[in-house]
Amino acid sequence: MTIQEIQEEIVDEFSMFDDWMQRYEYMIELGKSLPLIEEKYKTDDNIIKGCQSKVWVHAEMNEDKIDFTADSDAIITKGIIAILIRAFSGQHPKDIIEADTSFIDEIGLKEHLSPTRANGLVSMIKQLKMYAIAYQTQLN
Repeated sequence: MTIQEIQEEIVDEFSMFDDWMQRYEYMIELGKSLPLIEEKYKTDDNIIKGCQSKVWVHAEMNEDKIDFTADSDAIITKGIIAILIRAFSGQHPKDIIEADTSFIDEIGLKEHLSPTRANGLVSMIKQLKMYAIAYQTQLN
């Protein structure tokens, strides 16, 4: 599946819920299914700067695609990173770099987060794209 197709799937899933309490519950469930980062990668180098909670992300190239794993010490934040990893993991670096993230606005996520969590969301997207840029540079 392409990033766009995955994002559309996420938008469809979120549209099934009538209110934000249900969406938060769904995000918590997504966080529980997150491919967890190995303990050895839970280092300061892998912490996303700009997040209120601790969020660790590890990226690894497998053939020509990036696989991400992550964890967070906060359940909502874990759900947020789970959504992003679902959209970007297993994709080509170039596709991640060029990916539009307006699906975040479509599901209404940013407007239902506190300002500090919304900043953290932006930091998470930025970090995933930075990994992609680093790997794309290696491929060229």
